[in-house]
Amino acid sequence: MADPKGFLTTGREVAKTRPVGERLKDWNEVYVPGSLLPIISKQAGRCMDCGIPFCHNGCPLGNLIPEWNDYAYREDWQAASERLHATNNFPEFTGRLCPAPCESACVLGINQPAVTIKNVEVSIIDKAWDTGDVRPQAPDRLSGKTVAVIGSGPAGLAAAQQLTRAGHTVAVYERADRIGGLLRYGIPEFKMEKVHINRRIEQMRAEGTKFRTEVEIGRDIDAAKLRRRYDAVVIAAGATVSRDLPVPGRELNGIHFAMEYLPLANKVQEGDFVAPPITAEGKHVVVIGGGDTGADCVGTAHRQGAASVTQLEIMPRPGDERAAGQPWPTFPMLYKVTSAHEEGGERVYSVSTTHFEGDEEGNVQSLHLIEVEFVDGKLTQKPGTERRIPAQLVTLAMGFTGTDQANGLVEQFGLELDERGNVARDAAFATNVNGVFVAGDAGRGQSLIVWAIAEGRSAARGVDRFLTGTSELPAPIRPTDRALTV
Repeated sequence: MADPKGFLTTGREVAKTRPVGERLKDWNEVYVPGSLLPIISKQAGRCMDCGIPFCHNGCPLGNLIPEWNDYAYREDWQAASERLHATNNFPEFTGRLCPAPCESACVLGINQPAVTIKNVEVSIIDKAWDTGDVRPQAPDRLSGKTVAVIGSGPAGLAAAQQLTRAGHTVAVYERADRIGGLLRYGIPEFKMEKVHINRRIEQMRAEGTKFRTEVEIGRDIDAAKLRRRYDAVVIAAGATVSRDLPVPGRELNGIHFAMEYLPLANKVQEGDFVAPPITAEGKHVVVIGGGDTGADCVGTAHRQGAASVTQLEIMPRPGDERAAGQPWPTFPMLYKVTSAHEEGGERVYSVSTTHFEGDEEGNVQSLHLIEVEFVDGKLTQKPGTERRIPAQLVTLAMGFTGTDQANGLVEQFGLELDERGNVARDAAFATNVNGVFVAGDAGRGQSLIVWAIAEGRSAARGVDRFLTGTSELPAPIRPTDRALTV
């Protein structure tokens, strides 16, 4: 155990953010650099090393949280990094982007603020990079087997790294011009600077993983031909089909999916554009969708100089405290204030968009909404509550409905889909096509980054067993496992 009295003597303290006025002038991460290290050892000391650590249940990766908390408390950063990497290929990603279901399941959280597990995690990995403790782990020998991984998001990267380290020759195919999937182009720079992706890619290259960008399987290469070229294939193409809003006026200029808007802002940071083709500068911006992607649109619009930003959510405002119907250790629905929300804008709950209005040139100018409520379990409009708000740029951030089928990948492989439109798989993450596996959102549906990495690691074990007859790779989850919710 770290500090036997730590949870009694030390209060919860999280990473400090830079002042709003300062961070809106740049695209750097919002946190004060180096602010965690002076406090993180004491924060790690709040961990009680429970006999039954429910934080393990909250984390699909099975992270050894009490162990690396203990090492962080003792400032044994090398040992902490080793325990962290034992279950997670990319803790710098999850430490910045995961909503931390482990903290919701923390035993201390029953009657006190939970341990700052996420902050401890990111402190350990950042320290490991600074001290050179993160090194390539090339395999001792090659198996002679080849694997193609389709998609370079967290699931694809995790599967590729695990299989490379197992001795297989792995090539990752990415349809975008850079590796990273939504980590690269869906996550704004202020949430995770892309240096964290770049150095992991360099580590993977040094281990032997090959990368092929601007190649879309199904369009540029026939999926059936790809299958014949490799001994096994892992589909980690994500659930990239955005949920649309079929209301009058949807065809107007200025209404875009979030994944049309956000990547362009990231491309400016990559140096591809001086200014983004779609910008919020000087415009009244409306973001439809109250989740993390919506918050990313809010923060991006602020930095582009929007005249106003309004975020709409069809569901009621969550409470500030854990509801009785969402008991510990489940992941509760709480009112969440992200760094983007701290920067301004208005959040409107329990409303639904009825239609858009445009000008004579076909550009969106306003949005009509109406208040909604649940009546007998059914979402119902409240008469007399319709109103109009200015909207010169609208982003649709309402989630995703499944993997892309328009590019021919599903049809060319001959893949079966489940009842939700995801690629069906068995207990080994194998599809109905021999030698073809699926990991991440393509098989699970829209989910969290921590689940994506867990899926990639588990699918890698299935592939390794298929190729060699046995595997020592870990499989933290089954395809049927779900988050700890009610």
